[in-house]
Amino acid sequence: MSVERLGVDEAVAALERGEVVALPTDTVYGVGALLSDARAVERLFEVKARPRDVALPVLVGSLDDLDALGIEWTPQARTLAERFWPGALTIIVAAPAGLATRVGSTGSVGVRWPRHEVLGEVLTRCGPLAVTSANEHGRPPCTSASDVMATSWSAPVAGVLDAGPCDGEVSSVVELRGSRWWLRRAGAIGDEAIAAVLGPESSTDDY
Repeated sequence: MSVERLGVDEAVAALERGEVVALPTDTVYGVGALLSDARAVERLFEVKARPRDVALPVLVGSLDDLDALGIEWTPQARTLAERFWPGALTIIVAAPAGLATRVGSTGSVGVRWPRHEVLGEVLTRCGPLAVTSANEHGRPPCTSASDVMATSWSAPVAGVLDAGPCDGEVSSVVELRGSRWWLRRAGAIGDEAIAAVLGPESSTDDY
């Protein structure tokens, strides 16, 4: 299934039509769909043949997007965002049931504000996106548009927004519950850097 290279205007138009588009980020290439379009988000699950109960993260273009989504942004989350956003840190927080269900979660959602000029323009024009990595499961991350174009898809992708190479290091993922936190995925931001902001990581016995 061939995938075409797109410009920003073409990528925005495709997203607004409810299509799935491959996009660059500040970490790796991903595939995304408009979060506000429930059918588009369903297509995103289909494109990756992703189990419906494996939650999709959400990319935002500003802190104002969080308010519009009704996300519960705690003091801990605010402190992390002030230190690491825009950047390679996904923060899992409580979210409205409708939003959580749409992305395949129950009661929470992982959100990130990426540091990427081209993607930032797309997010400003389109609003928040549900995303997932563009690589096939078990394969290395896609760090270029060419990598994306060589990927096999389970459903059509409108194209790939080519903005040059990505650095290839995935985002770190932190889950917050009250005053507790856990590192769910190691990535670009180390646990020591996070602990310097939030204090020691909570025990798994507290989960």
